[in-house]
Amino acid sequence: MSELPANHPDCQPAQLDWDAKGQPLSRRYGDVYFSQDNGLEESRYVFLANNRLAERFAALNADEHLAIGETGFGTGLNFLCAWQLFDQHAPAGARLHFVSVEKYPLSRADLRRALALWPQLANFAEPLLTQYVALHPGFQRLVFDGGRVVLTLLIGDALELLAQLDARIDAWFLDGFAPAKNPELWSAELFAELARLSAPDATFGTFTSAGVVRRGLKAVGFEVKRMPGQGKKWEVLKGRFTGAPAAAGKPWFARPPRHLGERHALVIGAGLAGCATAASLAARGWKVSLLERHAEIAQEASGNPQGVLYLKLSAHHTALSRLIVSGFGHSRRLLERLPRGQDWDACGVLQLAFDAKEGQRQAQLAAAFPADLLRPLPREEAERLAGVRLPSGGLFYPQAGWVHPPALCRLLSEHPNIRLLTHHEALDLRRDGEQWQACNGDRLLAAAPLVVLAGAAEIKRFPCSAALPLKRIRGQISCLAQTRDSRALSTVVCAEGYVAPARLGEHTLGASFDFNSDDLRPNSADHAGNLRLLEEISPDLSQRLHASELDPARLAGRAAFRCTSPDYLPIVGPLAEHAAFAAAYAALGKDARQVPDTPCPWLAGLYINSGHGSRGLISAPLSGELLAAWLDDEPLPVPREVAEACHPNRFALRQLIRHGGPGKTSTKRS
Repeated sequence: MSELPANHPDCQPAQLDWDAKGQPLSRRYGDVYFSQDNGLEESRYVFLANNRLAERFAALNADEHLAIGETGFGTGLNFLCAWQLFDQHAPAGARLHFVSVEKYPLSRADLRRALALWPQLANFAEPLLTQYVALHPGFQRLVFDGGRVVLTLLIGDALELLAQLDARIDAWFLDGFAPAKNPELWSAELFAELARLSAPDATFGTFTSAGVVRRGLKAVGFEVKRMPGQGKKWEVLKGRFTGAPAAAGKPWFARPPRHLGERHALVIGAGLAGCATAASLAARGWKVSLLERHAEIAQEASGNPQGVLYLKLSAHHTALSRLIVSGFGHSRRLLERLPRGQDWDACGVLQLAFDAKEGQRQAQLAAAFPADLLRPLPREEAERLAGVRLPSGGLFYPQAGWVHPPALCRLLSEHPNIRLLTHHEALDLRRDGEQWQACNGDRLLAAAPLVVLAGAAEIKRFPCSAALPLKRIRGQISCLAQTRDSRALSTVVCAEGYVAPARLGEHTLGASFDFNSDDLRPNSADHAGNLRLLEEISPDLSQRLHASELDPARLAGRAAFRCTSPDYLPIVGPLAEHAAFAAAYAALGKDARQVPDTPCPWLAGLYINSGHGSRGLISAPLSGELLAAWLDDEPLPVPREVAEACHPNRFALRQLIRHGGPGKTSTKRS
């Protein structure tokens, strides 16, 4: 099932009215967001007490989590109450996952106004407001309290998005506007999704006792009990799930058995993918040994002085597009923790409509995505925003900008659970009993029961991952000294290349694409090519930078390898043994519709996070969260379909379906 299109007429911010007490009401539904008598106490009673959350939080062990699902995020009141209770009762090391769907999210200003009604929640409301940025349709992950509390907001239609959720929910908050005013939220189809997502003995609480809700929940396997209400409500409902667990999916995309032993991981490669993976694991209590072959982190593709948060999207809302929108939001919220102007700047990104084909593509995107994510600009307005003259208008991404990738890597790697091991180049990887060993010749570098390969295309040196179709693409950037006149550039401008406003007195210009060269020494030919890209972007800016007077042989810059996959999606998740996989699922070579029940032959404790290409700033941090969710059996931060599209097993699966397995040929279409 596809995600709700971002241009759907219902993908709009909430429209509110405010009553005499300063409480919000939904103009669309003509209903209140919470009880006008005492919304805080009602929330604590209906949702916290009726789900027995205080005792369940207290009963959690270190490294355990409890997952709450909610229909209707609204003002976030229920989330903040749950977080406060978790903070009061849960032991150190336990985690709270809160998954909530919201079709019409409040604007940040309206959310601040609504939450000001509850000063007793201010310590929790302020972090929420800080993270409440770049919330676009689809899955959006917000992380609080060093990763102890995670909120996954599903922005869009509840049924559409819950159908894509991969999670096991322990407690449900069935909120939202009353069934009489919002019957779509209380449908039989939605109740079926609640049952599919429920863990054994999952509980629920809801403010409504309407018959359609009682009957609908009972029909899908919930025991339902009436409870006394509060204030004007005579009764509310609570209950638990006693139905059958959801049927298992395709075994090659199933979650491997959860690791229950020593929580120690090796992460090989300390670029952005490795640092993000290490951060996500460390936040969950894992001890991480982060191996880096260089003297410092971020020395290869993640080492450029400026990278661009560039969203190359599809109007068809492909898996890659959905990953990009979710990843952009997650990265954008992470950057709030870095000094703005020095390590990043949300100056916006302008993609020029440099020819008719690009103009047509941009028109389709403008019709398919909300204006707060991207909007078309005529040339005059584009020039005003950019501060320089331009050859055309284009598409503007107002919340995007540039990032100093090494600073983001440092932020992610500076966790007390992470031990950085520099000058540690893993040339060999072997399994010894329950441990993976990273070695350099006869030298044992480190060992742990779990290893994550995050070293870009270098992971192909290991036999276990050699079959992954990763390829390297050389890219070179040029660094141009800021001039008095080039200071006018106020946004990133892209055409075939890009140029960014100056950081510390220097503009970054790039980048070349070379599929054949293995030489990472910067060369004058690519510098000259980058200067031509600058002339195409803006002859005016080129003149301001005196580009015609520059000697390409004397320009500063750096070259590095991008690492990408054939379908341009990253490779994130657990890895299977290649030959055993082909043998286990050989039947797919004859009939791709079969779903054999043979368990996947996983390489125990081996995971991948690679293949991010030129999108690593957007995809790598969220991929760290995805990988950690695979490991700790948590709600996934992306739709199940997107997780499967990024899964390492996709390539072996395609090989079987298209060719009938290694060494065979087939005329069947995939």
